[in-house]
Amino acid sequence: MRLEIITTEKEVFKGEVTSIKFPGILGEFEVLNNHAPIISTLTSGVIRVITSENNTENFDINGGVIEMQNNNIIVLAD
Repeated sequence: MRLEIITTEKEVFKGEVTSIKFPGILGEFEVLNNHAPIISTLTSGVIRVITSENNTENFDINGGVIEMQNNNIIVLAD
């Protein structure tokens, strides 16, 4: 999957990933390869990314929006 995390100031992450966990309003949720298309709001918390090299990266956010379609994920984060 291809992931982009963008803030108002800069692009924070861009690359291939294996899985991503998001802080959703109703709780944490995970997105894996071939996930159904989704648009969701995010609350403050941590986005946990597992890269294709099996490294873990964490990004603190204050909220935002995720859109996933055709294994492309765009996160607009605060």
